[in-house]
Amino acid sequence: MINWSQIIDKLDYAFQPIIHSHTGKIYAVEALIRNVQNINGLNCIDDLFNLAFDNNYLYDLDLHLREKAIEKFSQISIKNLKLFYNLDNRIIYKQTIPSGNTYRILKKYNLEKNIICFELSEKGTFVEQNALSNMIDRYKSNGYTIAIDDFGIGVSGLKLLYFSEANIIKIDRFFISDIDKDSKKKLFCSSIIEMAHIMGIQVIAEGVETINEFYTCKDIGADFIQGYLVQKPTLNIYEIKDIYSHILTFINQDRRDNSNARINDEFIEYIPALDINTSLYELFVHFKESTKNNFVPIVDESNNFLGIIYESDIKKISYSQYGLSLAQNKTYSSTLLKHVKQSLCVEISWGIDKILEMYNLNAKNDLGIFITQSNKYKGFINLNSLLTLSYKRNIEIASNQNPLTKLSGNNQIERFIEKALRKESRTHVIYFDFNNFKPFNDIYGFRQGDRAILLFSELLQKKYPKDSFVAHIGGDDFFVGLINHENEEIIDLTTNIQTEFRNSAQNLYSNEDKKKGYIFAKDRFNVERNFDLLSVSAAIIEINLDSNITDFDSILNKVKKLSKESPCPIYQLLWIL
Repeated sequence: MINWSQIIDKLDYAFQPIIHSHTGKIYAVEALIRNVQNINGLNCIDDLFNLAFDNNYLYDLDLHLREKAIEKFSQISIKNLKLFYNLDNRIIYKQTIPSGNTYRILKKYNLEKNIICFELSEKGTFVEQNALSNMIDRYKSNGYTIAIDDFGIGVSGLKLLYFSEANIIKIDRFFISDIDKDSKKKLFCSSIIEMAHIMGIQVIAEGVETINEFYTCKDIGADFIQGYLVQKPTLNIYEIKDIYSHILTFINQDRRDNSNARINDEFIEYIPALDINTSLYELFVHFKESTKNNFVPIVDESNNFLGIIYESDIKKISYSQYGLSLAQNKTYSSTLLKHVKQSLCVEISWGIDKILEMYNLNAKNDLGIFITQSNKYKGFINLNSLLTLSYKRNIEIASNQNPLTKLSGNNQIERFIEKALRKESRTHVIYFDFNNFKPFNDIYGFRQGDRAILLFSELLQKKYPKDSFVAHIGGDDFFVGLINHENEEIIDLTTNIQTEFRNSAQNLYSNEDKKKGYIFAKDRFNVERNFDLLSVSAAIIEINLDSNITDFDSILNKVKKLSKESPCPIYQLLWIL
């Protein structure tokens, strides 16, 4: 006979923080079971839950563990903190599950429903889709948050995402590991994040262990970060912090050029929101007295944005035979949750470009876009303001940023050189120029040419240090600026970039041309001849306080010309004459 009480007593929970990616402020903690190895016959957590399932004790075990996690969580003194709790999908096999058990436990420890987020794993035991969806609907209708864990690992991720209508997804560690070095992982994750945001779903990047992984996840739009870089799981609740200062330091020390400006408050209209606990009758009164908008934002007790309620949906109730009478009856209990519709919502820290991109991708949206700040409701940007923002941003981009690569353009390059010349430091500027780009464009078309340009721009951003200034002059010309780096380091990096681009660019050609190692095309004099496959030349110029700036252009042109004839970067020190 299994002594479950004894087993449960031996178990404990560690908590691992989940933080806002742009502020370092804590959002939630995930409860993780510990001490399973202290139980005879069990080696891991899966063994524990498999044993409970085989003995028809899974739901009972889960209920005891819920209380154990919630009790310990209640001792953390940080306000508006959420608890992520992992569910074993197989609990749906229990024929009858009494309702209200989680709420009973929460009330015991003076906690509200909105603090709980139930995690459902995509991997592991297969469960019937309809049953799982019904269970999720049940939890959501009762006011709990739902997250899909280990997203991307299983075979049914997108299907589960579609049917669950989850609030949050957690991208599995496999895709986060070395994401800064793996362009395929970066593309996959950015696509998932983009899709999730269109659906009104937030994203956690889990398993973040390095600074570069953190920067990349933040850049591609992950809302939250979890992993060893922030903090390892801890049994000691007093080690949980409100703000993780080292993450905030990483954010503040990120010196990469970022022209994606924040939205000015003048574009954000504050529309008063209603609390989710507002009565149906109060909602009727709100729409009767407020005629400006045909919707109202809905927030939870912590001012987290939940969605909107349309006036048209409420009118259907008020016009029904007993709708208004029921709403006025104080004994009649009806949550607003079932009337809440998801609406496009973005974090203000994402910046103008991301916000406009999200709006444009959500083609069916004829309303506008809601803005949050650290997940708290901030306001609303209507269509007219979005159009104004888009117009102003397009003008700014045209003058300051290359529209294809989104890299800084000539204005920023000039400013970088001006600043570098005034600094008491050694500066290196690198000019890149494609070899045989015109014949490649002529044969393969401008679209394939754009792919080559994007390939190289991503390579520059990936290979050079984060304090580098990477810019796109135009066409196939690129610029990189570095301050206080060693000659050997720069030459080695640049040589490696030349080699990697030459190898990668071969994939842009047909198999036939790749085997030949050349293409047959017309030159600038309209004479047909052979051209080698794409490569890139590099001219490096070092500038210091002793340099004669007046001779800069002539030396640059000379070095650029020499670089076209060399497979390796050409280096020149700009000396005083």
